Amino acid sequence: MFGIGGGEFIFIVLVVLMLFGSDKIPEIARTLGKGMQQLKNATNDIKSEIHKSADMEGIKKTFTEIGSDNPAKDIASEIDKVKEDIEDMSGPIKRIR
Repeated sequence: MFGIGGGEFIFIVLVVLMLFGSDKIPEIARTLGKGMQQLKNATNDIKSEIHKSADMEGIKKTFTEIGSDNPAKDIASEIDKVKEDIEDMSGPIKRIR
């Protein structure tokens, strides 16, 4: 992310050593590590909640689509169409007899 070269990194380390002293550096590093871990956990929790929410919306949408499509009604309408087609085709045959 940041393009820090070797010389810049050494300069930063020297400034930190002068400001805080060598005895405080491990404590600061531990605190930063814990803070980074908490940030990572919070980010993962947020991602997890977003994915769960998206999955639930997909499931709700699927159930809504299924509910709006009535399979029995669709089948009945198809059967009626077939009956009409058969009646149309058999009508002239009945008249000939």
